[in-house]
Amino acid sequence: MQRMRWILATAILCSPAAWAATPGSGPSGVDLAGIDHGVKPGDDFFRYANGQWLKTAQIPADRSSTGTFLKVFEQAEKNTAELIRNAGAGHPAAGSNARKIADYYAAWMDEAAIEQHGLAPLKPELARIDAIASRTDLARVLGSRLRADVDPVNATHYHTENLFGLFVTQGLEDPSRNIAYLLQGGLVMPSRDYYLADDAHMAAIRAKYRTYIGALLKQAGIADAEAKATTILDLETKIARAQASLLDSEDVHKANNLWRTTDFAQKAPGLDWTAYFRAAGLHGQPQIDVWQPTAIGGLSALTASEPLQAWKDLLTFHTLDQNTALLPKAFADLGFDFHGRTLQGTPEQRPRWKRAVGATSADLGDAVGQLYVKHYFPASSRAEVEQLVKNLLAAFDERIDTLSWMTPATRAKAKAKLATVRVGVGYPDRWRDYAALEIRADDALGNRLRAEKFEYEHQRAKLGQPVDRAEWWMTPQTVNAVNLPLQNALNFPAAILQPPFFDPHADAAANYGAIGSVIGHEISHSFDNTGAEFDAQGRLANWWTPEDLAHFKAAGQQLAKQYDQYEALPGLHVNGEQTLGENIADVSGLTIAYLAYHKSLGGKPAPVIDGLTGDQRFFLAYGQAWRSKIRDAAQRQRLATDVHAPADFRAQTVRNLDPWYPAFDVKPGEQLYLAPKDRVKIW
Repeated sequence: MQRMRWILATAILCSPAAWAATPGSGPSGVDLAGIDHGVKPGDDFFRYANGQWLKTAQIPADRSSTGTFLKVFEQAEKNTAELIRNAGAGHPAAGSNARKIADYYAAWMDEAAIEQHGLAPLKPELARIDAIASRTDLARVLGSRLRADVDPVNATHYHTENLFGLFVTQGLEDPSRNIAYLLQGGLVMPSRDYYLADDAHMAAIRAKYRTYIGALLKQAGIADAEAKATTILDLETKIARAQASLLDSEDVHKANNLWRTTDFAQKAPGLDWTAYFRAAGLHGQPQIDVWQPTAIGGLSALTASEPLQAWKDLLTFHTLDQNTALLPKAFADLGFDFHGRTLQGTPEQRPRWKRAVGATSADLGDAVGQLYVKHYFPASSRAEVEQLVKNLLAAFDERIDTLSWMTPATRAKAKAKLATVRVGVGYPDRWRDYAALEIRADDALGNRLRAEKFEYEHQRAKLGQPVDRAEWWMTPQTVNAVNLPLQNALNFPAAILQPPFFDPHADAAANYGAIGSVIGHEISHSFDNTGAEFDAQGRLANWWTPEDLAHFKAAGQQLAKQYDQYEALPGLHVNGEQTLGENIADVSGLTIAYLAYHKSLGGKPAPVIDGLTGDQRFFLAYGQAWRSKIRDAAQRQRLATDVHAPADFRAQTVRNLDPWYPAFDVKPGEQLYLAPKDRVKIW
């Protein structure tokens, strides 16, 4: 599945579930055995910090990559699995969270029942598609399939097989009320590039995709499967041509398009918007923000220009493809073969219990999260991380005072924004209520479909309501962290707040280099090339003087050019503009974490531990946080769809910090060496 940052939320990771690792550490909190002393830090800091590990690390057969983040993820997964499996102990009451968790997991694991049900859970939807006899019918079916994106990190280039996607949050210019955002969709493959790029690799994937479409339709007993596969791929290719690019989708100013619902027919002709909005339950909304207006117009036009039968074929295929994981084994195997093996290069499917844990944790997120916090996140850890966050915020505040290039007017606005940042640590103050969600122990696919609809109704119910500034967008058991520019808020889930990122017994240098850089990264997103567009209230507003804005943008372009030079695969470079926001946050976050670490020493010298100075431990902890190996197919997908640079290049962020040079005696002529004037300093 495509993973990418939405302009309204920025995270440290793209997809933590794709990582895995097993580093060990000494008293310093640094994995000494993983260091390769045969590599000069100034030539390749990533391989210096991780080279010995790289020589022996193997990507598991059921993974597309391996690295530090999933050491944490796998521990969280193990803990979550134990809680889910034990949820049914003591025969909890019907309708309770514990009963729902136990029944959801049991249904996912009941392969015999899934085989017995066959396609029956999808028959109502397939029948609705088959009954489409007019353009109005098509609009009704499309509207009934509208679903909410609840992952703000990944919604910019909304990856949904439904033609459009919905996101609900506050307005760009009115922070007082929640509004609906309509986003482009309609594709199965990760991005439009997979349909439109003319290189041999993408052409080969398209051929395999067409084969997959035909095989899935044939497995469902649909006649003329091969001919329909061609029709479906042709229509998806037209959808891809209509879509906006990732870079255009990242431009918040191009997204500020409030349309009255009554104006859609004129602004985006083709689709019967009245029927669509009524079926989607949005007919009462006075206005909707159209994130990609050209794309919405192009997609609407296709509903009128393309044959109804082509749309029926596409919707039938999408319905099957979206649900292969919970259909009989023949369907599930076809789905994994394409989405896992072909797109990610992953040889083997993950064990069923892991997939069941992930699905339960996603669809009953807060219910599982309450258990996770109770068992694995003590109040003492929350308090310690909250103090660490305060230290980093204080360091950022002091840093603003030292920026010689910033005028007093902009400095005052920046400090006001920093002072109003709302930080959530571990878990939300209020939990979701799942009382209205029906979960049955013998209906895995039905549970998934009902959970999807339940989430849509939850998001839809927020429309027109006051904004909840304390709303969380990640569950406690999620290994990630997020900045929400519109809410001017940060979320640090409990699951990432564990070793090797955070260890209450570890040396401060390692904690600040690891979790400190994560926290600093998220704080910095409030001031990156996207966050800097929003004021202290989360309103889209220019709070910069022209001179300061020019300096900020120039520094950003310098950093983009730096990342453009990195070659991730032969002939494939990082896109510095596409990854700019995350790269700014990495540089700025690491800078702030370093300042906060030294502030924590209280004027005392850092001890030498394991033969390493405090600065060496700090930078090594950061470099080892990005330890990774990745399959070429997965790397290629991320280069095309992800706003994060590959992990090894994120580790090289250190070259922009002056203290890194004396810490490792980095000299001119070494590959990472940058002259002081070329080191990017934004915050």
